[in-house]
Amino acid sequence: MPPDRGLAAPGRRQPRPVRPLKGPAGPELVSMIVSHLKSQGLFDQFRRDCLADVDTKPAYQNLRQRVDNFVCNHLATHTWSPHLNKNQLRNNIRQQVLKSGMLEAGVDRIISQVVDPKINHTFRPQVEKAVHEFLATLNHKEEAGPSTAPSEEKTDTSATLWDSSSFTLQEC
Repeated sequence: MPPDRGLAAPGRRQPRPVRPLKGPAGPELVSMIVSHLKSQGLFDQFRRDCLADVDTKPAYQNLRQRVDNFVCNHLATHTWSPHLNKNQLRNNIRQQVLKSGMLEAGVDRIISQVVDPKINHTFRPQVEKAVHEFLATLNHKEEAGPSTAPSEEKTDTSATLWDSSSFTLQEC
């Protein structure tokens, strides 16, 4: 028996009914939505918002300090001379930092402190709004009249459904 969709969990919106969509299906639709979001500057805005907060977070400060200490310790083992190949030394340090795994762990912590708190309260509502507007525009164009594109390029989308509560395309 399918789960009862009549009751939403406390604090969650009631999901909208799943309705058929006309137009491109699956990966094509996702690609069109992503292009639309990019053209609206949404990804750039998210990047700016996150970068503005990064240097104030303890995870970033901790990672920066760890990398600085690592580099200082590594350089302390080398004696400077005019014949020292700086590019080779720089690449060696870069490889050692990457091998240490400190960047992966540090970046994961930065994401947890900067991006994760913004996902549900900032990014998701803006993405939902832009996707709904795009889909409304797409449906409006489909209803306005037949496309001028050649018929062999049209995709059968009669089995594609949009579930706006979970941002997934479901194939029937």
